[in-house]
Amino acid sequence: MLPKEIQLEVNKGAMLPLMEEFYTIQGEGSHTGRAAYFIRIGGCDVGCHWCDVKESWNAELHPPTSVDLIVENAAKYADTVVVTGGEPLSWDMTFLTKRLKEKNLKVHIETSGAFPLSGTWDWICLSPKKNKLPTQTVYDNAHELKVIIYNKHDFIFAEEQAELVNDNAILFLQPEWSKKEEMTPLIVDYVMSNPKWRVSLQTHKYLNIP
Repeated sequence: MLPKEIQLEVNKGAMLPLMEEFYTIQGEGSHTGRAAYFIRIGGCDVGCHWCDVKESWNAELHPPTSVDLIVENAAKYADTVVVTGGEPLSWDMTFLTKRLKEKNLKVHIETSGAFPLSGTWDWICLSPKKNKLPTQTVYDNAHELKVIIYNKHDFIFAEEQAELVNDNAILFLQPEWSKKEEMTPLIVDYVMSNPKWRVSLQTHKYLNIP
């Protein structure tokens, strides 16, 4: 149980359960290959069985950290910040994005979309999950749709999600890492037959970087 004054700061988004922060290369989607500072916020109840950061799920394991401190650290590095999780939209992102924008940083988010959109974003990457579908606000504002392909049925799910997202969203199919040998050839064939889609790979894992 957090002290009352800290809980109030968390509730309004002035403090967030910071799991980790690091400077690296964006490995996925439209901005692959660009330097970015990642801010990973703890807390997620979506529960994907193939999640590669399950330690992010329990927000209580990650101490509430002042947004001002998070922003101060981010501003020392690249001009692009990626907020990820966990599920960052579990929390009010208004305060964090306001502070980041005050530093003239480009602010991106990677989200399942399972909670209503908060904050001001330059780029919204929506990666929907079957067990907790996105809210309409995220469908309406997403810049890219990135569907993880774990099995053949996920192609059907991808098409269902493409129907729901706004018309301007860039569409990506990305193999789940443990299934990449099996699913990548299927994705390549699918994209060649359905060229509205693009292939996304977790290039940071091939490069052996965070």
